[in-house]
Amino acid sequence: MSQLKNGSSQCLWTSICIVLLVLSTARGAVSTNYGEALTKSLLYFEAQRSGKLPPNQRVTWRGDSALRDGSDAHVDLTGGYYDAGDNMKFGFPLAFMTTMLAWSNIEMASQLKANQEQENALAALKWATDFLIKAHPEPNVLYGQVGDGNSDHGCWMRPEDMTTPRPSFHIDAQHPGSDLAGETAAAMAAASIAFAPSDEAYAKILIGHAKDLFEFAKAYPGIYQNSITNAGGFYASSGYEDELLWAAAWLHRATNDQIYLDYLTKASGTGGPRTVFAWDDKFVGAQVLVAKLALEGKVESNGKIAEYKSMAEQFICNCAQKGSNNVKKTPGGLLYFLPWNNLQYTTAASFVLSAYSKYLEGAKASIQCPNGALQASDLLDLARSQVDYILGSNPQNMSYMVGVGTNYPKKPHHRAASIVSIHKDNTPVTCSEGFNAWFNNPAPNPNVLMGAVVGGPNDNDVYGDERTDYQHAEPAPATAAPFVGVLAAVA
Repeated sequence: MSQLKNGSSQCLWTSICIVLLVLSTARGAVSTNYGEALTKSLLYFEAQRSGKLPPNQRVTWRGDSALRDGSDAHVDLTGGYYDAGDNMKFGFPLAFMTTMLAWSNIEMASQLKANQEQENALAALKWATDFLIKAHPEPNVLYGQVGDGNSDHGCWMRPEDMTTPRPSFHIDAQHPGSDLAGETAAAMAAASIAFAPSDEAYAKILIGHAKDLFEFAKAYPGIYQNSITNAGGFYASSGYEDELLWAAAWLHRATNDQIYLDYLTKASGTGGPRTVFAWDDKFVGAQVLVAKLALEGKVESNGKIAEYKSMAEQFICNCAQKGSNNVKKTPGGLLYFLPWNNLQYTTAASFVLSAYSKYLEGAKASIQCPNGALQASDLLDLARSQVDYILGSNPQNMSYMVGVGTNYPKKPHHRAASIVSIHKDNTPVTCSEGFNAWFNNPAPNPNVLMGAVVGGPNDNDVYGDERTDYQHAEPAPATAAPFVGVLAAVA
């Protein structure tokens, strides 16, 4: 009898040990992927490049493309990044992506350097800012779109041999767009800080553009899709107050000029409590930047400043499930904001958590939430848990970053990745042929879109990996840019 008991207990202990070993191995498998995921996340930006590719291009299945962009307006608008899975250049989300990539470069500079990725991260940023400089040829003129969204989305073509129209659209004093100009000002100001240590002359050029764009945005108020109507069906803006606060916060951080702080403190509001941080809602970003000033003791934490800080911390408390309006979590633990490309909101929120963790640590401060306190380490732990989920610690055991592990999306909704590389077969792929031969093809994409983060699973942790499902299977640069910073923070 006792022998049997001993045998059972031995067996039980062995089982527990095996389970613990498996769990620790699984966790280890994810944690060792942080550096690899960081490297791959930066390769994704190379796959999104438009224009003439440089000699050191690492994603070799791509080729030169859209080399006449801007020719209709006699402006060089080549370069920049394609938006998500199409061949469009939409300035509004592109500028937000640039700001977040700059913020990643600034806040996680030492970690990027330690992981030998700082050079690649700055190169990814410069590919965007070089384009934005060209897109701003005069103080009150900013090109905000290249390509026609409807004809582009009506075709399935490689960027290298696309035949869809490439009209250029701009805003100016008669056709304003304070949101587009404001976001681009934020991008230029943030990027100037990122480049200042290595290229002071370039940083000065960027800050000049940022100042002009901010003045343009204030002087000629308006929503940009009223001027660039084609963008309205794809990236309509809900207002421009957030972009102006966000731009002012970045300009203040870049210049330390009182006029930008005055703009923030004299604004009619701080945005109030927000439920997302994304390409159309930058209030949380502005709130976090002002809170940083308060935590560092650079400004008195009272009045409007205290309100910004309180709103930033409300968002963080809600993400950490200690707030009064908590963010939904899937059964598997993913922060779930909205059904369409949810991971763009998760990566941006995770960036806020990572950055604020650093600010709290520096100030030796904590956050008092309605349902408990949060330390700096709690914020970074939550960000890490989201990274782990995205990289494979989830009910599907699938990495939602392409190329990480073995089980990852094989059919992301992406024109260039889903059509044979022009270097393997340069026979032109026509508009409708692309749909017949490639879009509707059940096989995996012929080109691995390394480092892309897809839209992600639904609110029940389910992901189908169907190229046709653009709500869940389409990766976007706006998702990847903040994720670069988060990966660097946890690597």
